[in-house]
Amino acid sequence: MAAWSPDSWKSRPKAQAIAYDDPAELEAAVRTLRRLPPLVTSWEIEQLKAQLAQAQRGERFVLQGGDCAETLDDCAPDSIAAKLKILLQMSMVLIHGGKRPVTRVGRFAGQYAKPRSKPTEVRDGVELPNYFGDLVNRPDFTARARRADPQLLVEGYKHAGLTLNFIRSLTKSGFADLHHPEYWDLSFMASAKLSGALRAEYQRIVDEVTRALDFMEAVGERSVAQLSRVEFYTSHEGLNLHYESAQTRTVPRRRGWYDLSTHLPWIGERTRQLDGAHVEFFRGVRNPVGVKLGPSTTPEEVLRLLDVLNPQDEPGKIVLITRMGATRARAALGPIVARVRDEGRPVLWMSDPMHGNTVSTPSGLKTRDFDAILQELEEVMAVHEEAGTYLGGVHFELTGDDVTECTGGAQALTAADLERNYTSVCDPRLNYQQALEMSFRIARRMPSR
Repeated sequence: MAAWSPDSWKSRPKAQAIAYDDPAELEAAVRTLRRLPPLVTSWEIEQLKAQLAQAQRGERFVLQGGDCAETLDDCAPDSIAAKLKILLQMSMVLIHGGKRPVTRVGRFAGQYAKPRSKPTEVRDGVELPNYFGDLVNRPDFTARARRADPQLLVEGYKHAGLTLNFIRSLTKSGFADLHHPEYWDLSFMASAKLSGALRAEYQRIVDEVTRALDFMEAVGERSVAQLSRVEFYTSHEGLNLHYESAQTRTVPRRRGWYDLSTHLPWIGERTRQLDGAHVEFFRGVRNPVGVKLGPSTTPEEVLRLLDVLNPQDEPGKIVLITRMGATRARAALGPIVARVRDEGRPVLWMSDPMHGNTVSTPSGLKTRDFDAILQELEEVMAVHEEAGTYLGGVHFELTGDDVTECTGGAQALTAADLERNYTSVCDPRLNYQQALEMSFRIARRMPSR
């Protein structure tokens, strides 16, 4: 392969390229980012990579979740704490179901850029650049808001740093005490839409988790909050390569380059071209790297990507995040899993059951149905069971707030409910109750270690 550098991506075709109109202003913002401290450390990245290698072997499970697209306004304590709370509670249910440790990876502290199917948007005959996330422009439909503003790269960095600081403060100071099920909002368990058997099974899991926590406190010298001070890792789609490359650097006593804007960047379905800028950039960093795979992906494409992104077959390096759609998951995923297995390539298989199940209502709102999301997860689990491979994680767009963006679940939300509290600037997210219910559903289906 040609020599790699943090800027070698600039010579490759650029999918989802951002049209900055002032090169000097862009370069000034990039220079600022290059001299600012890193957001994460190489030690944390290597620790996560070791845990992902465990998950590849079926010894650990990975829960990845958070906002579709963070906004700068989301950098508020209540919003951040709500996301941590639901990920903590979901992870406890998954630990109970799978009898193995769970690594928590948030889609936060950097998920400020979003790919778009079209570069522009038309409203009432007016055409403006599309909204590419708060790292690039703003959602208001005005020429000023939709201009690609390089200064937002620096603002995104600052807000990511503030978010990370608050997350680290919470998780190191006993916030994990929220593991206690009596603090959870389990009102969905009273829904008439749930069968008596399913409601009883939910309650059984809650009771068992409660007893386990009581036992830990009884025999230990420390409280559960102290015993379970957990770590969170960050992730985001590495869409804006000006931002990623500006935070990429070498570190003392380690070989190679690290993208220190996040622990786990991923390459999107729209940007995984083998000769493209994104694959070129991420082949050169030491971070673990995720790759989104849609239903049109072929086994040959996946193997070529692995050859470029992980030629040495390093364990824990590659996360393949499949997003096929409920009706296509089994047929599309089976051949890929079998081929990667037969070639002996070490990958972590994760399922993103959200993106392949997005539909629009007659009023134009995007939504996703709880049952379709669950169906895709069940199809993916069946594929891995039949292939003798491990589904090592799940990837959700979710929030800890009481939004109404996805239909179904025990709440039985319908299309008529969506406008009641639809706050996402891009794609619909599971709300608190739907996300927690989803974790119970997964736990019922998970094979024990």
